[in-house]
Amino acid sequence: MPEAHDRGRPRIIIIAGPTAAGKSRLGLKLAQRFKGEIVSADSMQVYRFMDIGTAKPSPEEQAAVRHHLIDIVNPDEEFNAAVFFELASNAIDKLWKEGKRIFVVGGTGLYIRVLTGGLIDTPGPSRDLRARLRSEMARFGKPYLYEMLKDLDPPSARRIHPNDSVRIIRAIEALELTGHSITMIQREHGFAERRYDYIKIGVKMDRNDLFRRIEQRTDQMIARGLVAETEKLLEMGYRGDLKPMQALGYKHIIQYLKGALGLDEAVEKIKTDTRHYAKRQLTWFGKDSEIEWHHAEDGDIEQKIAQFLKN
Repeated sequence: MPEAHDRGRPRIIIIAGPTAAGKSRLGLKLAQRFKGEIVSADSMQVYRFMDIGTAKPSPEEQAAVRHHLIDIVNPDEEFNAAVFFELASNAIDKLWKEGKRIFVVGGTGLYIRVLTGGLIDTPGPSRDLRARLRSEMARFGKPYLYEMLKDLDPPSARRIHPNDSVRIIRAIEALELTGHSITMIQREHGFAERRYDYIKIGVKMDRNDLFRRIEQRTDQMIARGLVAETEKLLEMGYRGDLKPMQALGYKHIIQYLKGALGLDEAVEKIKTDTRHYAKRQLTWFGKDSEIEWHHAEDGDIEQKIAQFLKN
């Protein structure tokens, strides 16, 4: 292998796709095959103490292949695309200098987009503004905030799902802080920076099979102790209204623990909401023409990666 400083800009292999499609397993196999390391592009696996509900790689898997950007912040600490961009860029640069093969594995489409196309220069989060918007959402519901976004920024409202409270709040925040639509800001930026050479492998699966996998994995999470994990997080003082505690699985179990849902009902809601999330991921990644889609078992994936690294 040539010395790192002789090989130009870093080369990364990106493994993306919807939840439960088999990205982590494929990424682990490929990293072992090519003697590489994994940089996680998952917005939930960054949080400590949240293992079962985030489908975090097991200790054995992390021992087999070194993973980066897993278990790096507490659930009450801020983490967003800008923080990811900085930490992932640092990890990639370090691994490249060490001559390591680099696999970026995850299903958070925004993280992959900013990593490959650059970060938009927008104001950082406003704690006071976000607190006010979250308070209004708690008082009046998500539809109230979404209607506000439709009035203030129709182009962004058309792009953001009515249940995606994080992006709704961010869009309103960007508009109030800059006076410009976040959609227009993104369009002008174009995500055209190119800091890395990369290949994008999308993991595809028949939709019915994917939905069955989602249901099976949800049942496995319950069997492994998702209820106890959520109880422990609450006992540690992590409030139920924190962003990661409102993620898939955790928010439903919190409702169960509060008596608002029965356990069976909570489990069914997890499955339903996870299917909806997978559909949104497929829509997001479907717009990315750079992704080469493969079934996880396709034998030519390794050949394509080997050719990419050779060239």
